[in-house]
Amino acid sequence: MHPAPRLLRRAVAAATTALLATAVGCAPQPEDNASAAPSGPAAESCAKGGLATKTPGKLTVATDEPAYEPWFKDGKPADGKGYESAVAYAVAKRLGYGRSAVVWQSVPFNKAFAPGVKTFDFDINQVSISAERRKAVDFSSGYYDVRQAVIALKDGKAAGVTDIADLKKLRLGAQVGTTSLDYITDVVKPARQPAVYAKNDQAKSALRNGQVDAIVTDLPTAFYITAAEVTEARIVGQFENQGGTPEQFGLVLDKGSALTPCVTRAVDALRKDGTLARIEKQWLSDAVDAPVLK
Repeated sequence: MHPAPRLLRRAVAAATTALLATAVGCAPQPEDNASAAPSGPAAESCAKGGLATKTPGKLTVATDEPAYEPWFKDGKPADGKGYESAVAYAVAKRLGYGRSAVVWQSVPFNKAFAPGVKTFDFDINQVSISAERRKAVDFSSGYYDVRQAVIALKDGKAAGVTDIADLKKLRLGAQVGTTSLDYITDVVKPARQPAVYAKNDQAKSALRNGQVDAIVTDLPTAFYITAAEVTEARIVGQFENQGGTPEQFGLVLDKGSALTPCVTRAVDALRKDGTLARIEKQWLSDAVDAPVLK
């Protein structure tokens, strides 16, 4: 992944500054209280640097590979650059773990929230909080409020889309297991079955090659794709949040993890003291307006 120029970073962020006023593999619709208390038992202590982590004295953080911009930079999660990398290190610091104590590992998007014991302490990978996913894993409180967007080629069939009814007639695609795909099936309800891809890279290639008319991703990713990767495409619109509750990304932990209360407190503290807003401004700021599809 090549670094985005300064102009691109301004464009990418544009989307999220607007969203900040209401609060960026995504998920089914978030439950009404997405940041509700975690299901795991309360930790005996959140002593800094002394948590019951997978490796004593270390904090193991997972994300998918490749690690996309603007969430990470140059495919290097460990460098602290990009929104999610910066958030991960900010959470680690709150928990008492310096950069040298943070160990990164690669975990596929769908595997992060699948049932079963995890190899990481927490995963950060644009995973939306939902009631369905809470059955298999714990989530921290939300660290980012997000919307989904539609990307189409500038000269393609979907270029003139202005509402959801227009989308119903088109061939749409998204990454498997994501909220993006759920918005296609549950909100758009297209006449044709959507194309489903293992990775966003495959969805982008399908769009570029004309195999689909449009693809759906989260809004910050959509700005990066159209500014740096598929420049012959544009964002034709974004979806409203469903059910009146913002969709949120959360850190993923083992079901019933003793770390969940501590990680949640860390995220809440970062939101309260303005750290999340500052990180968002650095990596996802300068929003541009994307029309809302109704």
